[in-house]
Amino acid sequence: MHNDSTVLRPSYHRVAGYLSKGLARWNIIRCLLPEYSRQVRLKPGSRQPVDAILGWGLKPTSKQARRLATRRGLPYIAIEDGFLRSLGLGVNYSQPHSLVVDYSGIYYDATRPSDLETLLAEATFGTDELARADQAMQRLRRLRLSKYNHAPDRPLEPADRPRVLVIDQTRDDASITHGMADAGSFQRMLANAIDDHPNAEILIKTHPDVIAGRKQGYLTRASAHPRCRLIGNDINPWALIDAADAVYVVTSQLGFEALMAEKPVHCFGMPFYAGWGLTRDALRCERRQRERTLLELFAAAYLRYCRYANPYTGQVSTLEATIDLIADQKRQRDRLAGRWLAVGFSSWKRAFITDFLGPASSVRFIPGDHPRPHELEGRDSLVVWGQKATDKIKALCRQHGLELWRMEDGFVRSVGLGVDLIRPLSLAFDSRGLYYDADHESDLERLLTETDFEPTLLARAGRLRQRLTELKLSKYNVQGKTRPSLPMDAIGSRPVVLVPGQVESDASIAYGSPEIKTNQALLEAVRQNRPDAFVIYKPHPDVVSGARLGLLDKTARTLYDLELVDCDIIDLIELADEIHTMCSLTGFEGLMRGVEVHTYGLPFYAGWGLTRDRLSSPRRQRQLTLDALVAGALLLYPTYVDPVTGEFCNADTATELMQQQRDRRSGLPLRVRLYRLYRNLFSKRQ
Repeated sequence: MHNDSTVLRPSYHRVAGYLSKGLARWNIIRCLLPEYSRQVRLKPGSRQPVDAILGWGLKPTSKQARRLATRRGLPYIAIEDGFLRSLGLGVNYSQPHSLVVDYSGIYYDATRPSDLETLLAEATFGTDELARADQAMQRLRRLRLSKYNHAPDRPLEPADRPRVLVIDQTRDDASITHGMADAGSFQRMLANAIDDHPNAEILIKTHPDVIAGRKQGYLTRASAHPRCRLIGNDINPWALIDAADAVYVVTSQLGFEALMAEKPVHCFGMPFYAGWGLTRDALRCERRQRERTLLELFAAAYLRYCRYANPYTGQVSTLEATIDLIADQKRQRDRLAGRWLAVGFSSWKRAFITDFLGPASSVRFIPGDHPRPHELEGRDSLVVWGQKATDKIKALCRQHGLELWRMEDGFVRSVGLGVDLIRPLSLAFDSRGLYYDADHESDLERLLTETDFEPTLLARAGRLRQRLTELKLSKYNVQGKTRPSLPMDAIGSRPVVLVPGQVESDASIAYGSPEIKTNQALLEAVRQNRPDAFVIYKPHPDVVSGARLGLLDKTARTLYDLELVDCDIIDLIELADEIHTMCSLTGFEGLMRGVEVHTYGLPFYAGWGLTRDRLSSPRRQRQLTLDALVAGALLLYPTYVDPVTGEFCNADTATELMQQQRDRRSGLPLRVRLYRLYRNLFSKRQ
C-alpha cells in the first residue's frame, strides 16, 4: 500500500532511502532517479521519513530493504545494472553507465510481471524509435560491446566441424532462481545441445571464478564428455558467438546478444527475451502471449527500460552516448595494453601515467635517460616524454624488439597549465612520431590520411566542436581577467589579425616550424604579409608565468598594434578575422570557430585544405572537412582519463569535466601560487 502523502508529494520533495553500500558507491544514482529529489542512506534502526525504499533487485542482499519497505508500507524500487554497464566489472568497482529502475518487479524475475515485461506486452513502437534501435543494435554488434567489456577480444582457433555454444552460470545466481530454472535446467540444456548436434563440438563457457575455484558452476564436470570443451578464460562474448552455429542458455544475457548476431538461441529458463517468439524455449510463461520483433525487444529493453548517465560527469546520458563512451574506453584500453617501460619521467608525471596506460597494462618506471639492457626484458613497449628518445634508446628498442612510443599533452588538456603541475585530462601516445613533428609521420597524420570517417563519427565531432565553442574551452583554459575592448577608431576597416606567441624553446617549434622559429620573426612575417592589418599579439601563458622562454625585446613592439596579456585566448579568437601562427594550437581552435588561419610552420592541422599554409608536406594530400579533422584530432587520437576514478573517458566527457572544474575554480589555487614562487626563485639562480 502507498501512503497518500507519498503519492501526492511533488518529486522535488520526495526522498528515497536505501541500505546498500553499493548504491552509495555509484555516482549515477543521484541523476537517474528524477522521481526523487534526494536519495539517503538509512542506517540500521533509522526512523528517517522517506517515500520509497531502493534495493538491488531481488538479490539476497536486498532482503532487508524489501522487509523495510513492507514494514513501513512503502514502495520497493528495484535497481539493477543495465544491459550495457561498463568497461570493467562491478566487483572491481568500475562505475556503471546504466541502471534499470523497476517499480513492479525486475527483468530477470519471470515469476511475476516486471516493468520491462509490461512494456513488451502492451507498448507500441514508432518507426523512428525502431530505426534508432536498429542503428544502436548494429553499432553494439560492430563495436563488439556487451554488458561488461573487460575481456580480451580474440577469435577462437578454426575448427573442422560445427560448434555449439552452451553457457554455464554461477550457482544460485538470482537470475536462475527467479528465471524458472534450477540445477536440472543446466543438465537438460547440455543434453539437448549434445543430442541436437551429434557432429558438433560443444563449447561450454563457464565463469573464470568457477575455474579458479572461487565459485561453483553447474557444468564443470561436462568436460568428461568427448565432444565437450570448457572455456574458462575471459573472452569477449562476441568472439564466442562468432564461433557458434547455435547458442544454448538458461537465463544468461549472452543469449540476447546471440539474437543480435542472428544466431538460433535455445532457452532453458525464462530470461527477459524469451517467450516472445524469438527464441526456442523449453519453458512457457503464460503472461507472454505476444510475438515481438527483435527491434521491438531491443527498443523496450535498451531504450525505454534502461536509464543512462555518464558516471564521470554525473549527467544524464543516452544509449548512443554511452555506446560512444564505452567504445572509446575499450579502444584506448586495447591500444595501450601490454608491458611498458617508462623512461625518464618525473615523480609528478608518474602519478598519473599509470592511469593513462589503463587496466590492461603494467608499467615499470626507470629513472634517468637510458635504461640498461636487462631492464628491457619482459617488456613490449617503451615510452618517453616528447622527443627524448635518444639514438641509444632507439637502438635498444630495435635490438630487443620493443615498440617505441612518445607521449605529449593532448589538445584539450586541463583547467590550468601543465607547467604549474596541473594533472592532465588527456595525453597523446604516438607509436610513429609526434603530432608536432612535421618531418615524420605520426599516428595522428596516419589517422587523418587513412580513416574512413563515418557519418555518425562526423556528427559527433560536429557536436563536440559546437560544445567546445559554446563553453569557450581551449587547451589550458586559463581564464583572462577581462574581456578586451578593441580601439575601433584605430581599427576602422582594417582586418584584425591575432598572432599567438609560443614558447620558443618548445619542441613544437623545433620540429614543426623549420623556417620561422621566434615570436619576433613571426611578427615580422605577419607585418610583411598583412601591412595594413591591426595586429594583436598574445604572449604564451607559460612565458607570462615566468616559466618558459619567449619574451619579445623592445624593438618588436613596432610589429604589432596591441599586446594583450591577461585575456582569455578564446575571447581573442572571437575578435579576430585571421589567425597567423607558426604552429600554435590556437590555429586549430580558430578553425573550430570559423576563423581564417594562416600557418608559417606545419602544425598537425595544416595541409588538409582548411588553412592557408606557407609550407607544405608531400604526405598530406587529402582534403578534409573540419569535422573530419576534429574527429581525428580530438575523438580518436588522444587518450582521456577521469582524474577522480582514474578510468578512461573520452573527449566529450573531458569537455564537461573541464567545464565543471572551471566553474568550481576561483583564481589560482594556493598550491599553484606557492609552486610558481618557488619555481621562479629557483630559475633566477641558474
